[in-house]
Amino acid sequence: MKVEFAPLSLPLQRRLQTASVAQWVFSFLALGLCCAALFIYLFFTRFWLISVLYTAWWLIDRETPYKGGRRSHIMRNSVVWRHMRDYFPVKLVKTMELDPRKNYLMGFHPHGILAAGAFVNFCTEASGFSNLFPGITPHVMTLPMWFRLPFFRDYLMSAGLVPSDKESASHVLRGPEGGNLLTIVVGGAQEALDARPGSFILLLRKRKGFIRLAIEHGTPLVPVFSFGENELFEQVSNPRGSWLRRLQYQLQQIMGISLPLFHARGIFQYSFGLVPYRRPICTVVGKPIPVQRKHNPSEEEVDQLHEKYLEELSKLFEDHKAKYNIPEDKHLEFI
Repeated sequence: MKVEFAPLSLPLQRRLQTASVAQWVFSFLALGLCCAALFIYLFFTRFWLISVLYTAWWLIDRETPYKGGRRSHIMRNSVVWRHMRDYFPVKLVKTMELDPRKNYLMGFHPHGILAAGAFVNFCTEASGFSNLFPGITPHVMTLPMWFRLPFFRDYLMSAGLVPSDKESASHVLRGPEGGNLLTIVVGGAQEALDARPGSFILLLRKRKGFIRLAIEHGTPLVPVFSFGENELFEQVSNPRGSWLRRLQYQLQQIMGISLPLFHARGIFQYSFGLVPYRRPICTVVGKPIPVQRKHNPSEEEVDQLHEKYLEELSKLFEDHKAKYNIPEDKHLEFI
């Protein structure tokens, strides 16, 4: 006998979607610190053995994030992420096939405030990544500091996140059997300071480390543009040269993360809060750019490939912008 469940009502679906997005936003804003606080707190309770055992495990497991991490099928396929996908909604668009016998380095643009498109599309299966790109295993780079937080590091690894350093990147790109996709949000936290509706500013003109990495491993480059990424939050005005932007730069140098002053809607009201607006995100994966391997590329070779990458990314944007209601006179601005 087959048991059928009645579909959820639309108001309940929307509440679940909002709750899932709020959980994700606050997990990155506060969960890491809560995990660290819990780890320390347990030392002073009768459950101190949990922290002691975790410390021993941490020491044994300390290199795992730099060796490709430890993803969880259950975590990546959680129903929570499907609710999050439907909240915006988020869509992943494939323009070309990716050969599972090769490794790829993907540049994701723009960063936005919290890189929602990168997380939903490449850290979860909510948008059907494995069905679109069979045989490809995605890894997404994030700040190494997050992997120093107890418990939180395991949460990150379960989604396929790895530290953003050369050792971690090289391990993924050296996979002899291919099928690895390393995603780098190239603009990083600094680009988030320019994330606001209608902005197409990419911090990319001097970002060439990922280009050199691709040449050293002979890894094809895949440009990606996520339409709608900058539309999710409003940000307090912080033009370059203002006291606020200078303060944000200084804090970034000290802390390693930028602190954009952003807002959108609340959980139970729509006027103000930290929950992103319900605006569609469409992440378009472009055509792979072939890269010839060279152990020690010259500056000229890096510059040539960098210019080719900028051209392909611009072409990807121009070819698809009309589908996502981007005005004809809007173009990418590289700084």
